Amino acid sequence: MAFCLALGASTLGAPALSRPAHADFRVCNGTQTLVGVAVGQRTPEGWVSEGWWRIPATTCRSVVEGELHSRYYYLYAEDAEGLGRWAGKVDMCIAENEFRIVGVKDCFARGFQKMGFREYDTGGQGSWMVQLTESPRGETPKP
Repeated sequence: MAFCLALGASTLGAPALSRPAHADFRVCNGTQTLVGVAVGQRTPEGWVSEGWWRIPATTCRSVVEGELHSRYYYLYAEDAEGLGRWAGKVDMCIAENEFRIVGVKDCFARGFQKMGFREYDTGGQGSWMVQLTESPRGETPKP
């Protein structure tokens, strides 16, 4: 499933290099293609997954802005060509277009896709950065 490239600007964060540094969860796209990113986290309302942040080649974007309040965050990403994925073993729900989904159970029954997100242990730090890098076509890239 490829993320929709015709997303509205509401999920796009300002480029990280154009503003003063502050605490956040940032994803840097070290590839030569557009990447779509979804993030998951535990919130007071339960498990929440959100996407898509479109991150152009060789740029960074904040996907969670402000001081990080959770120790663990979850990330799933895929390139615009549908050939590269950064995934993990923690199942969460995603949608083809812009989404915010509460809950991780019954994804298909609720009209969503189920995808494996990779867990990031921030160690309780107030900010964190993930670097997505290239890998040979046909293999799953590693963050």
